[in-house]
Amino acid sequence: MPTLVNDPRVEETLLAHRRQSGLDKYDEVWDGVYVMAPIANNEHQGLLSRLTTILVGQIEFPGLGRVFPGANVSDRPLDWQQNYRVPDVLVFLNGNPAEDRDSHWFGGPDFAVEISSPGDQSREKIDFYSRVGVRELLIIDRDPWQLELFRLTAGRLQSVAVATTANALTIQCQVVGIALQLVPGEKRPAIAVASAEGQSWTI
Repeated sequence: MPTLVNDPRVEETLLAHRRQSGLDKYDEVWDGVYVMAPIANNEHQGLLSRLTTILVGQIEFPGLGRVFPGANVSDRPLDWQQNYRVPDVLVFLNGNPAEDRDSHWFGGPDFAVEISSPGDQSREKIDFYSRVGVRELLIIDRDPWQLELFRLTAGRLQSVAVATTANALTIQCQVVGIALQLVPGEKRPAIAVASAEGQSWTI
């Protein structure tokens, strides 16, 4: 359940514990409000690592840009820690105007991925991602399973495709040149990924 902490001493102790234990990796600050992200489970981490690996091969190794498994993104040139988000996967293509400021990016990636977890607020980040110029956003929902692609149109990320196991739709991510589809799996739906060059993976 959401919890509001108004005691500075409790807040300081809680945040110090999260930093020391590494639980704050995906925590965010939304306009000055500290948002603690749910702890990612093994399925989430597996999807994250495999999708990042595919994109590194498609984007980073050929020299087309940079790929990150999570990074701080802010819309503020100063006091960035008062407003930032942490997508699960980020792709910055060559020529992206965002500034790498070491601790964070001032400006958004060309392509971002959010893997939803119970209690998170992936869709509530869409306005922020629109403001920082994310060109495409992929949200992977896991209950129920679906893939939803958003594309920046007239300054706003708009939903352009929703893939489920029922509709067998193939989603085309134009920015990074991959196609994704949900396919039946043993314990859960799998995500079939294909490149324009004919490579394919199942994650």
